[in-house]
Amino acid sequence: MVSTGTEMKDPENYHKDSFVQLHNPNVATMKEDILYHFGLSTGTHDFPAMFGDVKFVCVGGTPSRMKTFSRYLAVELGLAQAGIEYSNICEATDRYAMFKVGPVLCVSHGMGIPSIAIMLHELIKLLYHARCSGITIIRIGTSGGIGLEPGSVVITQQAVDAYFKPEFEQVVLGKRVVRSTELDEQLVQELVKCSGDLNEFPVVVGNTMCTLDFYEGQGRLDGALCGYTEKEKQEYLNAAYMAGVRNIEMESSVFAAMCRVCGLRAAVVCVTLLNRLKGDQISSPHEVLTEYQQRPQRLVAYFIKKSLGMS
Repeated sequence: MVSTGTEMKDPENYHKDSFVQLHNPNVATMKEDILYHFGLSTGTHDFPAMFGDVKFVCVGGTPSRMKTFSRYLAVELGLAQAGIEYSNICEATDRYAMFKVGPVLCVSHGMGIPSIAIMLHELIKLLYHARCSGITIIRIGTSGGIGLEPGSVVITQQAVDAYFKPEFEQVVLGKRVVRSTELDEQLVQELVKCSGDLNEFPVVVGNTMCTLDFYEGQGRLDGALCGYTEKEKQEYLNAAYMAGVRNIEMESSVFAAMCRVCGLRAAVVCVTLLNRLKGDQISSPHEVLTEYQQRPQRLVAYFIKKSLGMS
């Protein structure tokens, strides 16, 4: 086993003026860095001019969700103008979408660990090339709750794997690399304080279990494959609850691990669409789900406004 815990920055030493750092000496020797999945390149785009003022990055699953969030954020920050639409910076590719609203970058990441990992590699390099400093990055999304009513918002304390361990494991050159998935505790508390200010919907702090799959990996009974019983499923989900897990999704572990290694202050804020102890399928009406999905956005937007001295 290879552990890279020694290369992680101590979150307590995070400083608002610190520049984004990479843990790859090869990038500094490259004449041009092509961010292929963004459709951007240091040879054709002026990253400091385009992104140098970014202080907050919000990432979420789909392009449409992030476009909607960018519109909402523009209104909240007083940057919306009649007839002006924030364009997709990654329009040269159909892989991800990116919108910039003042000091906030909104980026889609797709579904699952591989998709968000690819996005994060290029996003972190983008921030590095732009000479950004004091970055706060937050994943906003949806999840399945454990022991929570639908519509509850979970602020992640730790991202854990399917064994309930706060670590992300990856195979690199045939060797196991294990990284910590602990998130910034101070940022968690700042978000909790903001939720209290809003007092609009239930918010809890808990562990988030990150899985490699939506069906078997999360113990669902309604997939194409299922080799376990309802009783076994309930035993596992209850064990997760006893381990502090309050929701399940598919991106938080690699998100937490990569941000921690690169010294980025990071948080995960997800709404629950159902209580997995009571079922597997999401059956709430579309308008209800839409309102649920807006809850993490409202909390994070308020946090950004407060951080900017606007609330």
